[in-house]
Amino acid sequence: MNNNTKAYLIGAGIGSLAAAAFMIRDGKIKGDNISILEANSLIGGSLDGAGNPEKGYSLRGGRMLTTDNYECTWDLYKSIPSLHNPGKSVFEETIDFNELHKSNSKARLVDKRRAKVPVSSMGFSMQDRMELLKLSQADEAEMGNSTITDWLSPAFFETEFWYMWATTFAFQPWHSAVEFKRYLHRFMMEFSRIETLAGVKRTIYNQYDSLVLPLQTWLKQNGVHFIMDCQVQRLTHTERDGQFMVTNLHCLRGGAEEVITINDGDLVFLQNASMTDASSLGSMSSAPEKRNKLDTGGWKLWEQLAADRPDIMGKPEAFNSCIAQSYWASFTVTLKDPRFFNLMQKFSGNEAGTGGLVTFKDSNWLMSIVLAHQPHFINQPADVQVFWGYALFPDRIGNYVAKPMSECSGTEILEELLGHLRFDTEVFENANCIPCRMPYITSMFMPRSAGDRPLPIPPGTKNFAFISQFVEVADDVVFTVEYSVRAAQMAVYQLLGIDRQVPPITAHDKILGTKIDALIKAFK
Repeated sequence: MNNNTKAYLIGAGIGSLAAAAFMIRDGKIKGDNISILEANSLIGGSLDGAGNPEKGYSLRGGRMLTTDNYECTWDLYKSIPSLHNPGKSVFEETIDFNELHKSNSKARLVDKRRAKVPVSSMGFSMQDRMELLKLSQADEAEMGNSTITDWLSPAFFETEFWYMWATTFAFQPWHSAVEFKRYLHRFMMEFSRIETLAGVKRTIYNQYDSLVLPLQTWLKQNGVHFIMDCQVQRLTHTERDGQFMVTNLHCLRGGAEEVITINDGDLVFLQNASMTDASSLGSMSSAPEKRNKLDTGGWKLWEQLAADRPDIMGKPEAFNSCIAQSYWASFTVTLKDPRFFNLMQKFSGNEAGTGGLVTFKDSNWLMSIVLAHQPHFINQPADVQVFWGYALFPDRIGNYVAKPMSECSGTEILEELLGHLRFDTEVFENANCIPCRMPYITSMFMPRSAGDRPLPIPPGTKNFAFISQFVEVADDVVFTVEYSVRAAQMAVYQLLGIDRQVPPITAHDKILGTKIDALIKAFK
């Protein structure tokens, strides 16, 4: 590549931001030659966080972080200056913060009696152990598009381990057995401490404020162009010397059509699909609107490319064809009264920011909540608290509210939560609960076959790459910041011919001590 190389990144999620940073830092591409095209008015993709104390804060979700692996993420953020701690990188400030606020959950599972469930034992029978071992050692090619239930008996899904593992990572029994196996290996260190969540690390604020904003700031300082409210509707492409090449981007910007010509030497990166596509927010008085991919354009470009070149561009229909199996609902609560946080600290034994998820295992919705360290937003006043929760079964009738969560307003969600905790209703006086419906939030967990996910750089392509949760990266796990960053780093290094190794996945599952710890835990 030369100094005139231009790069166009479609979508402003963490994958595109990371790719732009790697091009500047390691590829020596001028920031002024990089353009990030985003259909919405905000960047960050699924790593969002917005609002204010008057109208309420909202987070669709948050990705789990660790500092024991996430090799590519921290390789990037060691280079990105903190916005909050001058002289430190984002990585350094995150390490320092977690030294002060260590995870040690004391109320990981709560039952219908409002009693803490003993979780020192995983609750396995010998059959559970044997089946789990068989699944963890199976060959991915032989597993194909099988589901978790194809490998594990019904009793397994009533174990303490399943309730903790499923709610930590958002797995459902009908999800991909291959993905579940990858998680067992990638997070083997967490297997032996899943009840305390000791391996989970947090950023100082929500991930938008702590990860997206510093990276965006650095990119802008380096000249990167952010072109907002620009929807790329179509990519035209051709074959040259047997290679697939993108030639034009057809955009809709401000109601006007524009065509961006892709010249020789230019590059195009596409975030194919989004786990938060077609998401919608409700309010204290209304449930979120039910949307699907036809209401947005999040899957359109990938579907077009896959229709043109099904041999190399993957199969999006494997992931977006069954909303009932890929969605759940979350909610964000803004409080101006410390009583709820005080009661939760007394009940759980954890100060906010040290306990992680509290899961109500007998909840029909399988509801969990988490109280982060406060403030959770940069602009959050000292007398305001924010917490987040989600439910894996939003189509089921509640225990205390006689309707499915998907039809509930924020007021009704708080009523259901109070029923499980048995707190007085006064703790939620003037509370603002914003529900969120996400129809494709676990779509990347759907059962898949080899080839359903394209490679970051599909074979036979010259100037094009995918970066998202829907590409194939061997041995790594989706639904993580790491997956998007790793895919971006792989794509950039390969397209630019960068002579620097992408940080390898740390093989914790090959370390004898980690294996012994996991074995001991399985037999408790």
